[in-house]
Amino acid sequence: MGDVAFENLRQEMLAEIVTEAALTAGYTGRAAFAERVLRAIGALPRHEFVPVELQAHAYLNRPLPIGYEKTVSQPYIVALMTDLLDLDPGDVVLEIGTGAGYQAAILAALAKRVYSVDIIEELASGAERRLKRLGYGNVEIKVANGYYGWPEHAPYDKIMVTAAADLIPPPLFGQLKPGGRMVVPTGIPDKQALVLVEKSATGSLSTREILPVRFSELEDPGTIAGAA
Repeated sequence: MGDVAFENLRQEMLAEIVTEAALTAGYTGRAAFAERVLRAIGALPRHEFVPVELQAHAYLNRPLPIGYEKTVSQPYIVALMTDLLDLDPGDVVLEIGTGAGYQAAILAALAKRVYSVDIIEELASGAERRLKRLGYGNVEIKVANGYYGWPEHAPYDKIMVTAAADLIPPPLFGQLKPGGRMVVPTGIPDKQALVLVEKSATGSLSTREILPVRFSELEDPGTIAGAA
């Protein structure tokens, strides 16, 4: 499939995201996503982040498998979570759950620096190679259990979590800057919700449920980094 065909499919995907944003505004409070978020998604070749045999389906508004029982998230959910972070160009962002690197690439297009963690070494190394090949020099990836974040580079302006835990991991609260935002799916597998966490200038936390979701689960705190 050629570049023109992919570009047409990408524009159709963007149109679906815009439509779904309007339809879910009652949940999210956002009838439209920021133009810069949509531009970043529209410029990113999603087909580069899925297995070759799935590239023809890369611009469907649905999650797609990337191996190791993981997926690249539904484009609408990527757009929603990115929009909720309200990124500034000078932000330093922590991402939990690198996967194929698709979300990291969008964060990198909108922020100054992205630190991304994944517990599966093969996914992390694949994402690192892919992002370098596509020219994203402001992303650093580490193989580790995302429950603990990445304390060496904390605190972060924004935190994006793309795997669900029953409760928000306490280490991530501590690594979020005062005035910062975190978007995280929480809850047991059949009752997950996307949650927006805001940390005030004085360090107090507020949370708001945005939308029911279904994400793969964050590894338990005791899991060894790099274990499948």
